Amino acid sequence: MPLSRHAARAARALGTSAAAVALCATAAQTALACSIGDFSAAPACDAQGKGVVRVTDKDPSGTPATVTLYVQLSMPGGQREVDKATIGHPTAQGVSVDLHPLDWYAGETLVVHVTAGGQVDEDITPPVVVPDDFTCEPAGGGASASPSPSAPSAHPSAHPSTPGTQPSPARSSSAAPTPAASGAPSPAGGGTHLAETGAGNGTPLVAGAAAALVLAGGGIVLGLRRKAAHGSR
Repeated sequence: MPLSRHAARAARALGTSAAAVALCATAAQTALACSIGDFSAAPACDAQGKGVVRVTDKDPSGTPATVTLYVQLSMPGGQREVDKATIGHPTAQGVSVDLHPLDWYAGETLVVHVTAGGQVDEDITPPVVVPDDFTCEPAGGGASASPSPSAPSAHPSAHPSTPGTQPSPARSSSAAPTPAASGAPSPAGGGTHLAETGAGNGTPLVAGAAAALVLAGGGIVLGLRRKAAHGSR
């Protein structure tokens, strides 16, 4: 009898301990169970400077999950699948994947659906809406973007210099024909100097005509003298 009493007490103690362990295990499993609250989604930029939806899984149980991106269509309840990814080993610190939409514009509504280990099969709420002022730049775009504003400033400086240099050739070209025009008469016999002295190209003709008149006059006088001499005889 005393042994049976001790055995009964030991059995009750063992049963109580087992129940406590089971309750602790159940509580631990419940605490580590995967839930939709472990997931979050937000607009972000990838390394190429493209807009993406970044999904982060902070499931401490490490349950693999599949996340699917849908774009919300204008028709009621209309959705279209655009991308899908798997988070194989989530941690309590968080593991992220990027989902790429086909388009990216302000006001676009994107829905992320999560399925994980038969425990989660629902959408992340609220859906992702692309903000109006959300912009992305490629990796290292800060360095490449800085020369682009300076390039337009270089063009304005080049344009003023171009008009400044163009008139000078125009002036030199307009001055060049002037010596050519003034030098053209010089092969014709120095017309410029004749104009300065008042003479012209007709001066030799006048001199020739005068000489002819003188000779003609002399001939007439000589003829008259001979006629008079002949008449006196």
